[in-house]
Amino acid sequence: MTAPHSSSAARYPAGGAAFPHRDLLGLAGLAPHELLYLLDQAEPWVALNRQPHKRAEVLAGLTIINAFFENSTRTLLSFEIAGKRLGADVVNMHAATSSVKKGETLIDTALTLNAMRADAIVIRHASSGAVGLIADKVDCPVLNAGDGQHEHPTQGLLDALTIRGALRARGETGEPFAGLRVVICGDILHSRVARSNIHALTTLGADVRVCAPPALMPAEIEQLKVTPYHDFDAALAGADVVMMLRLQLERMQGQFVPSPREYRHLYGLTLERLARAAPGALVMHPGPMNRGIEIDSNVADHAAVSLITTQVEMGVAIRMACLDVLTRRARGVEGWA
Repeated sequence: MTAPHSSSAARYPAGGAAFPHRDLLGLAGLAPHELLYLLDQAEPWVALNRQPHKRAEVLAGLTIINAFFENSTRTLLSFEIAGKRLGADVVNMHAATSSVKKGETLIDTALTLNAMRADAIVIRHASSGAVGLIADKVDCPVLNAGDGQHEHPTQGLLDALTIRGALRARGETGEPFAGLRVVICGDILHSRVARSNIHALTTLGADVRVCAPPALMPAEIEQLKVTPYHDFDAALAGADVVMMLRLQLERMQGQFVPSPREYRHLYGLTLERLARAAPGALVMHPGPMNRGIEIDSNVADHAAVSLITTQVEMGVAIRMACLDVLTRRARGVEGWA
């Protein structure tokens, strides 16, 4: 199988101008057509991943390093599967067994990775901006797999792909984001997932509402073109999509919420509370879930409304698309030189 190209090419500039960036460090500042281009490029990989034979040779001979300085299950496994299904050689580097634990600086680590002549590096780091720092020191494309409280761009993309696919399955045509009412509820303050989703969805025309306790709502969040709420029931009114976030206790210093029980009472998604949203409202969660706190099991596992496992599936496809697109120049793909 060769690299897929969108059948809607008229919507984009030709060749590499459709996505002219070397790296994918965040979704802030990307144009609507650049976001849609990545979503469209993922569609053929969705189809491939549903076939018995799930391998293409698009990246055959290329080496991808997954450098994870922060623990991960879904994201690391998803990037590893994505690279291997594209035919690349994939190497995973875990910080717990790396020279970082011996005192090596992040810059020296970047220079070391660069000297190994990888063709793409996927990086996850606990510090905001660390991925951009490494990207400035290496010669190959860098993909941000999450940096501190900054961004998690492929999560934002896979969530948009999931929403679009679910709405198209209902018979909606065209780009469904214009006017779509999306509620993101939970630990907004510490969530890079929330930030990437906000950037993607508002750029594509969605009406985004964010809901959190006062202590977990970033100051001046309105500057991101969202509407803030502290009352979850009010935020849910008429919502088309409800995206729940977990409490990131590992990033909290101090008391941000009274107790898990109180948090569930005010901000947990139950079937009764979901009834306040629009009929047929869709439910999402990036994982891992704290069942019984931010979301009840009978909501998370509700086949008619929950897209949570679909999000995981779309994650592989969108990461395949990003690896494919960002390596096209190095591979000499026509129009991308």
